[in-house]
Amino acid sequence: MRILLTNDDGFFAPGIQTLYNTLSTEDEHEIYVVAPEGQRSACGRSITIFHPLFVTPHKLNRNKDFGLVVNGTPTDCVKLAVEGNILSHKPDLIISGINDGPNLGTDIFYSGTVAAAMEGILLGIPSLAVSLASYEYGNFLPAAKFIRQLIKEKWEFVSSFHSLLNINIPAVDQSQWTGVQITKLGKSVYHNTFESRKAPNGREYYWISGDFTHDNEQGTDLKAIEDLAVSITPLHGDLTDYDRLKALKEEVFTFGF
Repeated sequence: MRILLTNDDGFFAPGIQTLYNTLSTEDEHEIYVVAPEGQRSACGRSITIFHPLFVTPHKLNRNKDFGLVVNGTPTDCVKLAVEGNILSHKPDLIISGINDGPNLGTDIFYSGTVAAAMEGILLGIPSLAVSLASYEYGNFLPAAKFIRQLIKEKWEFVSSFHSLLNINIPAVDQSQWTGVQITKLGKSVYHNTFESRKAPNGREYYWISGDFTHDNEQGTDLKAIEDLAVSITPLHGDLTDYDRLKALKEEVFTFGF
């Protein structure tokens, strides 16, 4: 299988490197790593259109694999890899991650990790977004092994061309996982504050901070992670509100209302 790895933490981040090292032990995989040169978290689905994309080849552990560092966003990386004729073959699967930190609930709308996987789906390639649900827990190996097993044993589950799987892994030893749950998005709410500061030259700037709260509704990705279960949420790019679409179609609109 040909697998494209990307992320929003950067080419040299431990999550993507652990995932590459784990998947590369399977000789049947040819792996391409095309990822940003540095941190691009929370960039959403942004793409670079007013500046050139510079690329730097980087040698990986095996000669048949391909590494490329890009000075762009995660979505840039996927678009360039698939549409830029830089790979020898179109990938069979795109994996974005393993992200350092969760991508749960409405956070997915900001996530560069999820954005890269969504670009894969829009380009007609099965895609996964994978996150380790903690910023403090640094062991990415259990998550990487889970993804390797998922691909190997549940390919029919993974290989959708219509929706990505957003996977969040509990940030504890695998022996403490309580299972795997298929979930919907929960509701995460940020109460943001903007702290005003002044630079040494006197120019004012702001630093965003705030508190985070979320619901505990059963069946959500947030609840699954709270219960130390792997959360798998299918997502697609059609944001149409079909209930409201139906209701609006039943209204009688005339010119000028």
